[in-house]
Amino acid sequence: MELKAKYEQRIEQAEAELRQVKNKILRISTLRVLLFAAGIIGTIYFYQAGTPTICLTIAATFVPFLALVKYHNRLFFRKDWLETCIRVNSDELSALADNYEPFEDGKEFTNPAHRYSFDLDLFGRHSLFQALNRTCTSFGKEKLAEWLQNHLEIKEEIIQRQEATKELAAYSDFRETFRITGLLYKGATSDREEIKEWTEAPAYFSKKWWSRPLLGIVPGVNIVLAMLGVAGVIPMTWFGLAFGLFVIGSFGLIKPVSNLQRVYDKKLRILSIYAELISLIENREMNAPLLRHLKAEFGMNGKSTTHILKELSRELDKLDLRNNQLLYVLLEGSMFWQLRQVMRIEQWRHKYGKYLLHWLDVLGDIDALCSLATFAGNHPAYTYPTIAGKPFVFLAKDMGHPLMPARQCVTNDADIPSRPFFVIITGANMAGKSTYLRTIGVNYVLACTGCPVCCSSLEIYPAKLVTSLRTSDSLTDNESYFFAELKRLKQIIDRLNKGEELFIILDEILKGTNSMDKQKGSFALVRQLMELKTNGIIATHDLLLGKLIEYFPKEIRNYCFEADITNDELTFSYKLREGIAQNMNACFLMKKMGLIIND
Repeated sequence: MELKAKYEQRIEQAEAELRQVKNKILRISTLRVLLFAAGIIGTIYFYQAGTPTICLTIAATFVPFLALVKYHNRLFFRKDWLETCIRVNSDELSALADNYEPFEDGKEFTNPAHRYSFDLDLFGRHSLFQALNRTCTSFGKEKLAEWLQNHLEIKEEIIQRQEATKELAAYSDFRETFRITGLLYKGATSDREEIKEWTEAPAYFSKKWWSRPLLGIVPGVNIVLAMLGVAGVIPMTWFGLAFGLFVIGSFGLIKPVSNLQRVYDKKLRILSIYAELISLIENREMNAPLLRHLKAEFGMNGKSTTHILKELSRELDKLDLRNNQLLYVLLEGSMFWQLRQVMRIEQWRHKYGKYLLHWLDVLGDIDALCSLATFAGNHPAYTYPTIAGKPFVFLAKDMGHPLMPARQCVTNDADIPSRPFFVIITGANMAGKSTYLRTIGVNYVLACTGCPVCCSSLEIYPAKLVTSLRTSDSLTDNESYFFAELKRLKQIIDRLNKGEELFIILDEILKGTNSMDKQKGSFALVRQLMELKTNGIIATHDLLLGKLIEYFPKEIRNYCFEADITNDELTFSYKLREGIAQNMNACFLMKKMGLIIND
């Protein structure tokens, strides 16, 4: 089935069920009102009939009422589920239409100092991250950003991630359920540092010398006094007095326990949501080696991570009983409930706390992989690249920018066959040089992240990517544009001198100096890069840079993007051609706009 039709069908099915659920909710609401009213009226009417009749009336009305309340809650949950399902599939329809606005753009990960992410627009509005991002947990979001900022450089690791992505791409129902489950609770947030701080914090009550004895003394005294009172050995008032004293004594715990409970609510409530997501993973058969490895990371001592996290959720729910005044009196007077629950939570932390962040990191891995898989599923025409084991190769056929609408995207090839080797791209303004560089960079990042790429075929060697496409003045650092670029170039040279394998993409180097100085510096830089045995692509307006092929005939190749002027009109083919550009367009455009007069 066509992708668009598949998403539309899911929306139609969800909308049809949603209408039924809404009708049920309305009918149940009416029935609840009628049962409640019947119970009140029946109790009043049969008040004089005696206890058995009243009890029968209550059983016939309020018991069904409570059952309906529970059923009603399930219907509301199903309603939320279906609405989220509609939203998820509607968002995917938007993505198929090249509209990624429904998805978070990761602007908080923007880093102008990063070696390539800022130049390639990997984060922010209309970014690669926004196109990929289908994460439903903060850990998955952070993991996806980390993968884009630190692409893989080992062949075997890339292939493993490709296999995992391919398998998850086939599990569209699993990915949809996973995302819906996460989005149902999107209002809840978690922070790695907050959870880490809680797992490493010292126990508050467990270290107190009086805590454990008190938990035994309170119920023990109550049981003894109650039994003696029932046996007539002592007045029952003694039991009542002790019970009341225990309640009063528990008041001293209210403030510290309330403080702890606020911490729990802020940092731990979301763990019940993560438990549901982990349950989906634990119950899913997975075959790819990476997926099997990740799945095996869950669990401990024969217990599933889902079970362990739900244990904590149950203890947190039990602690909440103290918020009910009636239950507070009953539970505190009989067993010092709040102290008991806090100590149970501290025991859980002592036993499992050191594993918690690791489990959540693994969950983040699966979440991020689901994003890659959805991207792969939405682009069936894309291809998984071949990963070379020896340096260096970048061989692309019919390569386009994955964020450019298909109807506007002009594809080109790229060929860097060996090391050292540089491609020099010349061309006029607006002819497509910068877009071509970003197309190569973005597809390279996708390939080294384990994703399919916008090419009919691609073979790469995964060297470390470094770019210099976009530098700017810095008023705060008192730094000129030219000096900022020199710093970036120095970082590249320093990396090469340390022995790092780099793939370098440069756009218009040494823009901040005069033409003669720029040519001399550019020649010297390329010579040094060749001596350091590296690879890359350089785009430039400086046609003389193309003459470097005379000095390095086997290691440099010239390509260009031409601007065509026909019938006093400027057109661009955006197709890569061999050789050095012949046409420039600055004066032509200035004349067309009336900025200069004709010669």
